[in-house]
Amino acid sequence: MATILVVDDEPSLVTLLSYNLTKSGFEVVTATSGDEARNQLANHPIDLMLLDVMLPGKSGVDLTRELRGEQNRIPIIMITALDDEVDKILGLEIGADDYVTKPFSPREVIARVRAVLRRLDKQQEPQAAKTPTKLKQFGNLTIDFDKMVVQRQGEIVKLTPKEYELLAYMADREGRVLDRETILHGVWGYDYAGPDTRMVDMHLSHLRDKVEDDPKHPVHLKTVRGFGYRFDDQAVD
Repeated sequence: MATILVVDDEPSLVTLLSYNLTKSGFEVVTATSGDEARNQLANHPIDLMLLDVMLPGKSGVDLTRELRGEQNRIPIIMITALDDEVDKILGLEIGADDYVTKPFSPREVIARVRAVLRRLDKQQEPQAAKTPTKLKQFGNLTIDFDKMVVQRQGEIVKLTPKEYELLAYMADREGRVLDRETILHGVWGYDYAGPDTRMVDMHLSHLRDKVEDDPKHPVHLKTVRGFGYRFDDQAVD
């Protein structure tokens, strides 16, 4: 049974999430501040954290940045207000795994929690069950699918885990047009209706900034207007 740490300073929201997570079979630990969350992480085996961006004292973004700086890879789903686009981008850029926007339905949160945990279980499968080592070259871009390392012009590109997953997923389907819903299902594991496809656009934008020579005129991560995105080996219109 997975243990979820819910971090929020709104008692009603903590109660709502705790009730629904418990009802869905999870253990729940709670905190109302960044410092209390650190204490809970030190004293409990936490599998995933639901983390509000706006907290008293240390913000959720600050806490995420601290944890990632310490190489703590605990899955984090950030909770943001409706119009906090900057917080969403910052959270994803520093390594949050996902976000939900207030107001949200408990069903949506449970679905996202399960999707993130499924991805984690898949990543932790025994090595023998994984696909053989693969190293692919796409122009000046090299992807080592076994070591999960990306290089551009011989230099290692620093990607968040989610950025790497997205790049690897698209590169492994080179030449195929992928709509946002397909990408959400393949990379984020969503299996419910109406996911937030804006998250795909944000991650693609960050990814282009890191792997493309000219992000505004991408060679590899192409937009197919009206359909979605496509990964190309070379500059193909």
